[in-house]
Amino acid sequence: MNPSKPMPQAVDELPGESVTVMALKGLDFVVPGEWQNLVGFDNTIRAVTGESSPAQVQKIREHALRLYNDPAQGYQRALWLYQTVDVMDMALGAAALAQKAGEMIPLLSFLNKVTPKADTTQAVDLALKLIAEGAAYCLLNGLPTQNMGQFVDSLKQYAGASIMRMAALICVDGLIPLGPDFLIGTQNVIGRLTPGELERNEMFQRISSLIPGASAGDKLGFIGNGFSAAQGWLNQFVAARGLNPQKVLGSMRKFIDIADDKLDYVGAFLDLTTNYYAHTGTQTVARSLIEEAVKAG
Repeated sequence: MNPSKPMPQAVDELPGESVTVMALKGLDFVVPGEWQNLVGFDNTIRAVTGESSPAQVQKIREHALRLYNDPAQGYQRALWLYQTVDVMDMALGAAALAQKAGEMIPLLSFLNKVTPKADTTQAVDLALKLIAEGAAYCLLNGLPTQNMGQFVDSLKQYAGASIMRMAALICVDGLIPLGPDFLIGTQNVIGRLTPGELERNEMFQRISSLIPGASAGDKLGFIGNGFSAAQGWLNQFVAARGLNPQKVLGSMRKFIDIADDKLDYVGAFLDLTTNYYAHTGTQTVARSLIEEAVKAG
């Protein structure tokens, strides 16, 4: 369960410009001024600490690396979670596009028999991403991953890359593909889901070891309860900003050339072309790691 790239390399390789970055800029109106696209590990150290001395930056870097490489800490597993969720997201986008091809082109109609329905798949994806966020928060704060209550309370204090990631989760994985009632729809899907169906979900297969529960049924119950616990905050977030699919898409079109008005196509396109969870997740882990390195001296 190690990330594919070590922390400094992961931050150094974050793009300054990409479809992901453009998409996130298109969502700045949701959390104005919260997110800066910090790239480069040393640059992130300087931005987080205000330190300009090369010697001090190097000292913090070395201490951060020692913390990151300590298996007793949760930094590696948190980064792995963010990276893994986005790898699965791209597979979801490919599946959704395959389904649409099957609906429109008779020759490809067989794809409907092997590709999950977009609304069900997207709803499960949304719920699992939220649970992954809770697990990552717990790992970064030295808490057991079953502590979803503390994670939900912490959402009120989310800022920077973390609040941008939640804004993107709501808009890109909720409102655009599932519509304005995405929270109720997702809760209903999770309520109907069977343990067997959950076990066949690829994202669940990848991250299930970090979801509390002795069985798939237990884990499904945890996912449902965790999503339900966060619904109040999610609802308030959407209502306070007057968010709806058209408003989100209109803002994103200022940065990305999205010609199609069919929101399920747009959702699949964004799944295929963006990795906002890994991008902002890497930034969140880097900040947490650097702040802890400074505290530890």
